Amino acid sequence: MEFHIRSLTTADEPFLWEMLYQALFVPPGHPPYPRDLVQEPEIRRYVENWGMEDDLGVIALLPQKQEPVGAAWIRLLAADECGYGWVDDETPELTIAVLPEHRGKGVGGQLLTRLIELARARYLAISLSVSAENPARRLYERFGFQSVVEDVYAVTMKRELKHSDSNMLSQNAGLV
Repeated sequence: MEFHIRSLTTADEPFLWEMLYQALFVPPGHPPYPRDLVQEPEIRRYVENWGMEDDLGVIALLPQKQEPVGAAWIRLLAADECGYGWVDDETPELTIAVLPEHRGKGVGGQLLTRLIELARARYLAISLSVSAENPARRLYERFGFQSVVEDVYAVTMKRELKHSDSNMLSQNAGLV
């Protein structure tokens, strides 16, 4: 299914808070996290005051209703307030989430494809952190993210944004 993908605006910040919560991986058999967890300083920095100069993101909308179902965004976080996927001060960190009822329908792939296209004009790479047991790791690997730091709990991944890999984006968009 094709979803309408558009750039995020400051008006989308309330939906980004929901997406930030949805981005928290809960291992199978564990209870969900309390919703106020996204207000912790090390997590809230991914959304708070969305729309700053270096922020870039996209939102997926249902074609008929224009109802949001997912979002992917990157934010440049400096070492003094870096996030979980920090690799350096020039590489923004990715956050991506899709509402549970729309997962497995290709939304994540469409969001990543568009965000990578947009990010190429501004950044040399994108990084992220993913729980080691999160199945989304396979999606990131298909989109060219490579592990740079790995432990039992999490993997920090990075994707270079080279112009020569646009064919890989086209191929991967159909795989998700």
